[in-house]
Amino acid sequence: MSTEVKLSAGTTIKTATKMPEPTSSAQANSISLQSESPSTETKPSVHDVAAFILEERGEMTAMKLQKLVYYSQAWSLVWDEAPLFEEPIEAWANGPVVRSLYRRHQGVFKVTGWIGESKNLSSVQKETIEKVLEFYGNMSSQALSDLTHQETPWIEARKGLSPTERGSRVITLASMAEYYSSL
Repeated sequence: MSTEVKLSAGTTIKTATKMPEPTSSAQANSISLQSESPSTETKPSVHDVAAFILEERGEMTAMKLQKLVYYSQAWSLVWDEAPLFEEPIEAWANGPVVRSLYRRHQGVFKVTGWIGESKNLSSVQKETIEKVLEFYGNMSSQALSDLTHQETPWIEARKGLSPTERGSRVITLASMAEYYSSL
């Protein structure tokens, strides 16, 4: 099944509405049932996730980084039943934004590197992010923004706001988990 996404430039693209299930290490090798978990001393932050995304994909727009971080969090809630990071995601006019990421890249169009520790992510968390990058990574920042504008978590958090009105309402983990698990 696919969904048509209308981009602001008048172009339409089709995207799958269901993400492929990740192949976990346990599924790929039934002998090894151990999985790494993040260090009990250091819990991953949104900056660790951003650093990993940039290590994997290289330079991208700040807006695209924000959307890939958002989708990584969403699919982690579904596949791993846990958030990747604790920082809240807000429903801004251009889509989901993590304010602490924004504070670091504010005024910068393209981002090439990030101060964060990807080593704080477990192999399972990295695998989830890699699957998100495989699915969403080749989309433009505008296409990702347009896609989030069609999805319930962002729409619900923006209720009552005009399309261009500034807002900082949090997109709840519960709304993300409920929506993406239904796809």
